[in-house]
Amino acid sequence: MGACCNTQTSQGTAPKAVCPANGKTYKRVSRETILHHLNKPWQVDLPEQEYYFCDSKDCDVVYYGEDQRMFTQLDLRTTVGQKSENLLRPVCYCFDVTQIDLETRDTAKDFIIQQTMNGTCHCQIRNPSGRCCLKDIPKETP
Repeated sequence: MGACCNTQTSQGTAPKAVCPANGKTYKRVSRETILHHLNKPWQVDLPEQEYYFCDSKDCDVVYYGEDQRMFTQLDLRTTVGQKSENLLRPVCYCFDVTQIDLETRDTAKDFIIQQTMNGTCHCQIRNPSGRCCLKDIPKETP
C-alpha cells in the first residue's frame, strides 16, 4: 500500500480517548488534519494537544481535544462522509469518490486501490479521519 495508508503516528501517548458528547472511545487524529478541514482555520484557536475523530453517525461532534473542546460539522468546510448515509457522501477524499460512484462505477474502487498502492493518495490530510480512505469503503462494494 501507499505511504499514507501504512503511516503510524508517533504523537503523544493516548491513541484513543472518550468523546465528551457520546461517551464512546475514538482514535487520535492530527492537528494538521483538523486545520485542513476547519472553516477559516486562521480564526480558530487550535492549541497544541492531542485531538480525536468521532465517526459516530448519531453524534454531532467530529473532532475533540484533550481539553474537551469540540468541533461539529458546522465548524468544518468538509462534508464528513463517515457521519452520513447519503449516497453523495464522500468516501475517498483524495480523488473525490462518493458512495454512489462506488455503487455505479465498476472502476472506482479499483482506481482508489491502485492509487493507494502507487502512493498518490494523501488520506492523512484529506480524509477528515486522518486515516486511509480504503477503510471507509464497505467490503461488499463492487
